[in-house]
Amino acid sequence: MSKICCVKWRGKEYSFDKGITYKEVAKTFQEHYEYDIVLALVNNKLRELHHTLKEDCEIEFETLTGHSGHKAYKRSCCLLLIKSFYDVVGRERIDKIKIEFSIGSGYYCSAKGNFTLDDELIDKVKSRMQELIDADIPFVKKSYPIGEIVERCHEYGMLDKERLFHYRRGSQINMYHLNDFMDYYYGYMLPSTGYIKVFDLYHYKDGMILEMARRKKPLEQPEFHDTPHLFDAMMGASKWNAMLGVETVGALNDVICEGKFNELVLVQEALQEHRIADIAEDIAKKHKKFVMIAGPSSSGKTSFSHRLAIQLFAQGLRPHTVSLDNYFINRVNTPRLPNGKPDYESLKALDVECFNVNMTDLLNGKAVEMPKYNFLTGEREYDGTILKLGAEDVLVIEGIHGLNDQLSYTLPAESKYKIYISALTTLNLDEHNRIPTTDGRLIRRMVRDYRTRGASAVKTFSMWEDVRNGEEANIFPFQETADAMFNSALIYELAVLKQFAEPLLYSIKPGDQGYQESVRLRKFLEYFLGVSTEALPKNSIIREFVGGSCFDVG
Repeated sequence: MSKICCVKWRGKEYSFDKGITYKEVAKTFQEHYEYDIVLALVNNKLRELHHTLKEDCEIEFETLTGHSGHKAYKRSCCLLLIKSFYDVVGRERIDKIKIEFSIGSGYYCSAKGNFTLDDELIDKVKSRMQELIDADIPFVKKSYPIGEIVERCHEYGMLDKERLFHYRRGSQINMYHLNDFMDYYYGYMLPSTGYIKVFDLYHYKDGMILEMARRKKPLEQPEFHDTPHLFDAMMGASKWNAMLGVETVGALNDVICEGKFNELVLVQEALQEHRIADIAEDIAKKHKKFVMIAGPSSSGKTSFSHRLAIQLFAQGLRPHTVSLDNYFINRVNTPRLPNGKPDYESLKALDVECFNVNMTDLLNGKAVEMPKYNFLTGEREYDGTILKLGAEDVLVIEGIHGLNDQLSYTLPAESKYKIYISALTTLNLDEHNRIPTTDGRLIRRMVRDYRTRGASAVKTFSMWEDVRNGEEANIFPFQETADAMFNSALIYELAVLKQFAEPLLYSIKPGDQGYQESVRLRKFLEYFLGVSTEALPKNSIIREFVGGSCFDVG
């Protein structure tokens, strides 16, 4: 006689046979969810649906709109693409397929080997992907001894994985099968290919884009918006990584083990400084008066502003930094989000009229008393700081709305120079596992907020969704209007941040907001060898987050 397990779901108790899969359990509750259930949360631990019920438990489910569910969907799309590419082209003709980086809602992918990557080939791969989706083939996870997997990766030419597993702790590795094809992914998969409802694949530049649904609209095919400036910035970073021989975490770990970490830091910092100097020279040549800097959270905008100011000095200009935070309206009047929280990301949270009056007066040569925002009282103050612009003076203005012309509507377009800054991570875990840019920024912010404000990791996670929504609405739509893009990501930074981030991630307990993401990030950071901050220059952008900066960055 089979044993019955008691399953509690949203306060109610249900009975199921022990040994039943969570996929079967989910069928009882699917009608209560708008989209397909793809993962189970069992006693607050994330589980794939192929796992079986073993004991009494409390259960909840995640769909494609959940953070973990959406990531599982994107990983599954990547494995589907790579399997289909091997099916169409043949293993012997493929040197390497790489998931390069994120562009919009999709991934830019490259493929090298004895074939021509053209529309005809990509259409065949896309058709094969659809065939596998229609067949509803399960993603099967199996555990193998690490030695066996290293040999298999070598056989498939997946040398980045072979390199990564050299630093793997433990003797076993979980691999995913899709029929006869096997690959490694960190993180969970969908139950089967039939759960993939939306995807597209098309030729772009020298590679292809794997387009996927957005998390909040999992059944809608997103419209492609070309972002050539962002693409060029990402490709530029990828090419530098390749030149340095550090395209993956395994390669970074090799550099650390070989005692070449200091050299890598110096080269990376020199590359960033060279880029900042180029931007400063362009500003000087074009005789701009207002340098508008914007970018998403934890991009290092403050450190960048200081370093740009130094380079502007070197061009014979006199820069003055202005933070848009000083133009916040009084806190009591701050607009609210639908959930009742203050919406500090909204343009309406700033006194746009006051900003334009001040900037126009400065442009016309008038003396202006500059405001200061008191974050303790939540009110704007004046302390007698007077600013007047001369012929060589330049204002360096930093804030999330810097690229939005509605902020500076009275200023002539020819007087403004716009800079978009973001930490555009192009270091990959291996050829098929990319590192999301948002992961790097979240870790940066968590470390900085704890160090400078004593904010817990739970608090950072609780705010992150609102921050990301604000970026989507107020920053990303304007990034292509920038005169220059600056990538603040450093190829080595996660090896440095690891020692600060891990204790914070472990402080998040089951039941806390962000717990599942914290578990994922903890496992992710295990791939990195940690290093100290000793080798970091005092003006490094990463110092804004770990401390020790020569600039006043908190």
